[in-house]
Amino acid sequence: MKHVLKLFSLLVVISALWIGLLQASIIPRSHSWLLPIYFIVSLGCYGLLMVGVGLMRFPTCPREALLLQKDIAEAKDFLKQKGVDVGSD
Repeated sequence: MKHVLKLFSLLVVISALWIGLLQASIIPRSHSWLLPIYFIVSLGCYGLLMVGVGLMRFPTCPREALLLQKDIAEAKDFLKQKGVDVGSD
């Protein structure tokens, strides 16, 4: 719920800033109407950047890999006991 409140407050601040720029005529009106589009595009670029960084820094977890292999072996044993063919391993 806290994350939703953060996003909502950020949206309110950005909207207030945008309306303020429209009212004050600091930026030409033709440019200020495009600010929400620029914001959405920059937010998308930021999201893609964060996904790319996350993929480049993808951590390897050897301990979790061993636990997963153990779980797979237990599942195969369980299925073999039930009469299910699970392969040649």
